[in-house]
Amino acid sequence: MIGAGGAPEGFAEFVRDRYPALVRHGAILTGDPGHGEDLAQEALVKTYRAWRRLHPDGNPEAYTRRVMVRAAWRAGRRLWRREVPTHAPPDLAGTDPYDGTDTAQMVFQALRSLPAQQRVVLVLRYWAGLSEQEIAAELGCSVGTVKSRASRAVAALRRLDGPLADAFAPAEVQ
Repeated sequence: MIGAGGAPEGFAEFVRDRYPALVRHGAILTGDPGHGEDLAQEALVKTYRAWRRLHPDGNPEAYTRRVMVRAAWRAGRRLWRREVPTHAPPDLAGTDPYDGTDTAQMVFQALRSLPAQQRVVLVLRYWAGLSEQEIAAELGCSVGTVKSRASRAVAALRRLDGPLADAFAPAEVQ
């Protein structure tokens, strides 16, 4: 059944209610708010096409998030990497790296430094709270691949200079 504006019944309400959360999910998957919004919009197009199967008995948000995760995962396989936007051109950057930087910006910057597949694994493990087995099932890869991507990502974050480096330092054994 077609709702208001030509969209299938319930789709407009789903987008209105869940769009901000989907964009946040995309931003953390990609490491960039603009690319996160693009990812959410691309996933919503696929959700729109599958809406008859998803509504009212399915779970459209889970479907949309799965599409987003898989698209972010596939982006890591491409040889070409998207440009990485900066908040200020290098010649205008301040001398204090902590000046005007909030935690969210620092996290995005740290995530942006990782390859897409490592970033996706970290987001699913630590932000979405999935187990290694659940991540492997979600991404269609082995548990060993999930473990190695997570290990490499954490090692890369430990090597970063800046305010988040301490958060990724290995715990000292007493």
